[in-house]
Amino acid sequence: MTQFAMLFPGQGSQSLGMLTDLAARHTEIRNSFVEAGDALDIDLWRLVCEGPAEELNRTELTQPAMLAAGVAVWRVWVAQGGAIPAVMAGHSLGEYTALVAAGSVDFSDALKVVAARGRLMQSAVPEGQGAMAAILGLDDDLVEAICREAAEGQVVAPANYNSPGQLVIAGHVTAIERAMYKCREAGAKRAMILPVSVPSHSELMQGAAEGLKEVLDAIDIRPPQVAILHNVDVDEHRQPGAIRAALTGQLSAPVRWTATIQAIIGRDIMRMAECGPGRVLCGLGRRIEKRVEWVALEQPGQIESTSAEWKE
Repeated sequence: MTQFAMLFPGQGSQSLGMLTDLAARHTEIRNSFVEAGDALDIDLWRLVCEGPAEELNRTELTQPAMLAAGVAVWRVWVAQGGAIPAVMAGHSLGEYTALVAAGSVDFSDALKVVAARGRLMQSAVPEGQGAMAAILGLDDDLVEAICREAAEGQVVAPANYNSPGQLVIAGHVTAIERAMYKCREAGAKRAMILPVSVPSHSELMQGAAEGLKEVLDAIDIRPPQVAILHNVDVDEHRQPGAIRAALTGQLSAPVRWTATIQAIIGRDIMRMAECGPGRVLCGLGRRIEKRVEWVALEQPGQIESTSAEWKE
């Protein structure tokens, strides 16, 4: 059996109607959303199907919805006899989905944590003061240097190392604007504000990280049954205390996604599946390493065909 990695997307992959085609074929999809909605007293499946989009895109609702989506697709994979991956990783919020799939955290506990995480992040910075921007076409070290120059006593720094030539920065709005201007001057192909109000994975999330630690301390965390590479240090953690520290640190530190994919490849794994809605991680992955076989599991039939082929 060929080794493969299972990757779980995070915030930004949500969309109205996500996974409804898959739900028509597999009861695990709707059931997972109903289970999540019941736990949080929200009609999550109706929100995903009917919207409005502004509600689904609210951080405190997006996070439970994306957790439910990733767990739902994972459950279909397992129900179809899919093999257990050699390693897992999740992009930001997706790390919680990986922990549920690996048996480290109960789904109900993960839902409580991500709902609280969303609220803490939303309230950490007054609305209109924080921002994130995507910078395309510059080397990481140049963007890092520009951020240092543009800070001027405020916060602006890399938040997501998504792929070579694609880096997301986060911080105070005015510092982000200065950095975007300097990046364009330096030859960036694009420098654009992202439609989020929360400057995730920046120093401005320190207060939220302190609150998140309390929430994580209150749930049961077990050693994962599958290796998980964490965003904050691209390393495996098996002890509950170390997992809590990695999740707390993740909130105010950059997501090292490029390094994570390179570390998986370093384990001689050249097959990777995106377990959730959308194809964001497959798109980023192809920019990191084209030789890898990238598969998105969101379409009907894809799980069956991939699980059968990857058992060989």
